[in-house]
Amino acid sequence: LTDHNGKKVDFRNVILIMTTNAGAAELAKPAIGFGKSEREGDDQEAINRMFTPEFRNRLDAVVPFGSLPPEVVYEVVQKFVMQLEAQLADRGVTFDLSPDAIKWLAERGYDSRMGARPLARVIQENIKQPLADEVLFGKLRKGGTVKVTTKEDGSGLELEALEDGPVKPKPEPVPKPRRPRKRKTASAAKKPPSNGKPPGGGGRGLVPKVPLKTT
Repeated sequence: LTDHNGKKVDFRNVILIMTTNAGAAELAKPAIGFGKSEREGDDQEAINRMFTPEFRNRLDAVVPFGSLPPEVVYEVVQKFVMQLEAQLADRGVTFDLSPDAIKWLAERGYDSRMGARPLARVIQENIKQPLADEVLFGKLRKGGTVKVTTKEDGSGLELEALEDGPVKPKPEPVPKPRRPRKRKTASAAKKPPSNGKPPGGGGRGLVPKVPLKTT
């Protein structure tokens, strides 16, 4: 591939994945007929109308997107909450969501036509805004844990702020540096005494000389 500056790019080891919203409006329409919940075939017709045959012949495959299953939506909810927890990490605030709360957020934040985009607004209205005062002026000023559960009638969420924040590990004591030991040097050789006497206690054990008599 050559760009407008004349620079060539090698595409021999490249896989291009292109996305489009063509056919999304057709699939959002209710299906016609008994026992059908989704329309089939309309997305391919929309692609044929939007793209020319020359372009479509260069594509290796066209993969239609399906709606997300509930298990994947639950993981998306946990991802959004983890992002919120990362934003409040400097304040020491953590979240503890019950399975019922995750299901409640998934049911109200996911739409088969819009995807998971409304989920951010649902978390904003039901978690972020009620906790704003607690984080700034309430129990969560110095950190804590937020337990998120559902009400008994299932009409909303209940948030319980606990002041006992996450336990911080105690800092490990810094070991004191050891002082290097002084090495003992070999003692110098003993010098002979300055009075000229041999060592050994002043000449003990030697036979004294007897003066000779003269006649």
